Amino acid sequence: QVRLVESGGGLVQPGGSLTLSCAAPGSIFVIYTMAWYRQVPGNQRELVAVISRGGTTTYADSVKGRFTISRDNARNTVYLQMNSLKPEDTAVYYCNAEIRGITTATSHYWGQGTQVTVSS
Repeated sequence: QVRLVESGGGLVQPGGSLTLSCAAPGSIFVIYTMAWYRQVPGNQRELVAVISRGGTTTYADSVKGRFTISRDNARNTVYLQMNSLKPEDTAVYYCNAEIRGITTATSHYWGQGTQVTVSS
């Protein structure tokens, strides 16, 4: 069974840092693109950052220079290092990955979401 498990959210003061992790335990054959999204209640889910299997990254303009996405292919894990956090970064963060399982076809999967709150 393929699934994504997130960790690392929490409460942080403005200007602070957090690192989110998202692991894919289970019967994985290969993970292609991995990404982080975020969503504020009442708004659409928005893309924060994307990383290809080879390490090519893309960021939303609102987080460029502050957030860094990375991945460990051996551990089937993607990370989001968030620095210089602002109150407007407050949201539920979701990881997404394009995964081919050992016995399943390639599909996109979502993590359960982790709350990030930036407040003094």
